[in-house]
Amino acid sequence: MQTSTTQSSQFTQLQAINLAKMITILLLGSFAIAFGVSGMRQVIYLCLHIGYCVWWLLEQWLYPERRRVIFNEPINIVGILFTVLFVGIFYALPGFLAFTNPEAISLGAVAISLPLYFFGSLINTSADVQKLTAKQQGVGLVRDGIWRFARHINYFGDLLRYLSFSIVAGSVWAYLVPATIAVFYWQRIQARERSMLEKYENYSDYQQTSKRLIPLIW
Repeated sequence: MQTSTTQSSQFTQLQAINLAKMITILLLGSFAIAFGVSGMRQVIYLCLHIGYCVWWLLEQWLYPERRRVIFNEPINIVGILFTVLFVGIFYALPGFLAFTNPEAISLGAVAISLPLYFFGSLINTSADVQKLTAKQQGVGLVRDGIWRFARHINYFGDLLRYLSFSIVAGSVWAYLVPATIAVFYWQRIQARERSMLEKYENYSDYQQTSKRLIPLIW
């Protein structure tokens, strides 16, 4: 009983990410106060990025099971600080660049960024919901629905979303965020593939036969 209580009181990766998302919201609000909202670039950026952070937090209330299956590993103080710095502050870099960009956003940037954000969000969310539902129903390897297009389609959706933030920011430095996320996801994909090979006997056959439309995420 004492062990269970100790484990339940540990700070998890998900809690650290939630804290980081709230810090991002505060930072974006601070940028708006410090630099002002001078045009549609800033308005669009606030709507997209704060909307995403709020949805991340709201989704856990709508689907409570997610809190028990994603990022539920315990994390120490170093991990918490890294998550806050990386997810909370570094991810807000495009926002800072958007608010310090004096140029008006072009119609082309709007036309590209908004569909990337909407489709990225739909892909990421639908993939997560499908996988969570499959787990609740006791389904093993999920390979139908949106997962038939790539073995890691949820990462692809998330990358599209962060790419949209960089386009709205209008600075080449903003692309450091999606580029860094792509490297981080690639490492997670490698680890995930090794884990799946151990978990499912026929996963190597699945790797060979699943020729995906999106090579980056297999």
